Amino acid sequence: MAVVSLAKRIEEIFLPGAERPLLLPTDSAPLQLLQRVRDEAHRFAIEFHRGRRDRAMTRSVLDDLPGVGSARKRLLLTHFGSPERFLEASREELEAVPGLPGKVAREIHTHVHKAG
Repeated sequence: MAVVSLAKRIEEIFLPGAERPLLLPTDSAPLQLLQRVRDEAHRFAIEFHRGRRDRAMTRSVLDDLPGVGSARKRLLLTHFGSPERFLEASREELEAVPGLPGKVAREIHTHVHKAG
C-alpha cells in the first residue's frame, strides 16, 4: 500500500522514495480530492478524540458500583451531596439511605472498601 502525505501550508505531496515533493496546481481536481480526504481524516480523528475526552470527563466513581443505575446514582449523590462524601460513608450510613435496599447498600460498601 502506497502512503502519501500532504503538507498543509504549501500543499506539497510527498511520495515514498521521491526526492522532491510533487506540486500540483491549486485548482487541479487531484489536489482538491487529496485535500478533501485529508480534511475528512482530520475531522474524524478530532471528533473521535473529543468524544473519548467527554466520556472520560463525565465518569464517576458511582458508575461501576454493583446494583447502581442512573436512578440510584442520583439518589446517592442527592443524599450525600458529593462523590467524596459518598466514599467516606460507613456501611450504616449507606444502609440509612431512603430508597436504597440494605443488601445493595452492603454490596456497595464492600465494593468501595475492598482491600487492594
